[in-house]
Amino acid sequence: MASLDSSNSPPNPSFAIRGTATQNKFLRSISTKEPSFSHFPYTPPRLSSPSLSQSLHTSPLSSPLHPLSPSKLNDLYSTYRCVSSVLKKDGQILSIAVSNSLVYTGSDSNVIRIWKLPDFSECGQLKTKACMVVALKVSNERVYAAYGDGKIRVWSKTWDGSLKHIRLATIPKSGSYVRSYIGGKDKMQMKHTGPITSLAMNASDDIIYSASLDRTVKVWRISDQKCIETIQAHSGPVNDIIVTDDGLLFTASDDATVKVWRCNFFRGNQSHSLTVTLPAKSSPVKTLTLNQEGGVLYGGCTDGYIHYWFKGWYSGQLQYGGALQGHTHAVMCIASVSNYVVSGSADSTSRVWVREQDGHHTCLAVLVGHRGPIRCVTAFSGSLGEESEDGCTICTGSLDGVLKVWHVTCKNKSSQSSAQNVCEYFEL
Repeated sequence: MASLDSSNSPPNPSFAIRGTATQNKFLRSISTKEPSFSHFPYTPPRLSSPSLSQSLHTSPLSSPLHPLSPSKLNDLYSTYRCVSSVLKKDGQILSIAVSNSLVYTGSDSNVIRIWKLPDFSECGQLKTKACMVVALKVSNERVYAAYGDGKIRVWSKTWDGSLKHIRLATIPKSGSYVRSYIGGKDKMQMKHTGPITSLAMNASDDIIYSASLDRTVKVWRISDQKCIETIQAHSGPVNDIIVTDDGLLFTASDDATVKVWRCNFFRGNQSHSLTVTLPAKSSPVKTLTLNQEGGVLYGGCTDGYIHYWFKGWYSGQLQYGGALQGHTHAVMCIASVSNYVVSGSADSTSRVWVREQDGHHTCLAVLVGHRGPIRCVTAFSGSLGEESEDGCTICTGSLDGVLKVWHVTCKNKSSQSSAQNVCEYFEL
């Protein structure tokens, strides 16, 4: 199969450059038919906003195939392989989190599985009565999991001779509804009126954020599990959130915008103020990641583009940088580590991009092997069990129920005795 590459040219047809005849032939061979998805078992309350299954499965996934422009010649040499592929009877893989030498995976069952690196062997499980683990975060030896019932469960991780997890709390507390009713408050203020889609942590301020299809972001105080603020964030469902160490909150929505909020806890009940709204070229934004070293924000959209913004040298404000083209269906998840960006899509592939020193992006690899949309992805530097500056390890979870682990290396061609194509396709 001929090699392909993608550039970071803005998605404006007038500026797009048509690829070679071989590339165009390949693009015509790709089906634009929407994949067939199964539906989640959870039925949320009646809302004006769509359900979680609608958000994941009936997004405008089909999009025109993007004309690819060949990237500039460079000296990059990449190799990649699937080092592990696991299928459990848990249904669709919906969430992944990594902490030190442990990987946590959530599915539409009631089990969170724990995997130990570097051999990627299963070393534990977290079980509850609730099903569908839609989001996972690990911070300060604590595991936070958002479930299909709109609640967040919290575990503490200990190493008392062996790995153990102790259940600490449920957010919001079970008795919060009764107390709020007695106090004359609307009980729904204590809980999202729609399914949770994403979690973000600000451990230094004792805060956890939850985003929801009900168009809000709730701010919870970890110490007492209380909701201290509800941010009316967007006019559409909020699909993803991330937070920085200095208190900046980024929210992505179906209203085709990314919003940036500043946290100021000295302002009382409304402590988050909107600082800027970033348009995403009229396409719903499903996922976010932030390269904090380079100050680059990436947003994956339903049209298959990954838009990115970077901090200006003089103003310090986020400026639009362009879009990464290549996916033929919605970008459902995205992660970054070092100068790598990894995206997972409803086209059942993951793409690995490298951000070069001049700010341009090159597609190093297209990871093919899943038989369903890729719902979650995480990445960390080096290979399993060792640190390395020239590669990364990637975990992908798909709606086909399969968890895969990949290793990608990137070096200069001059250091290799034989050079290979920068971007190759392979089937497992």
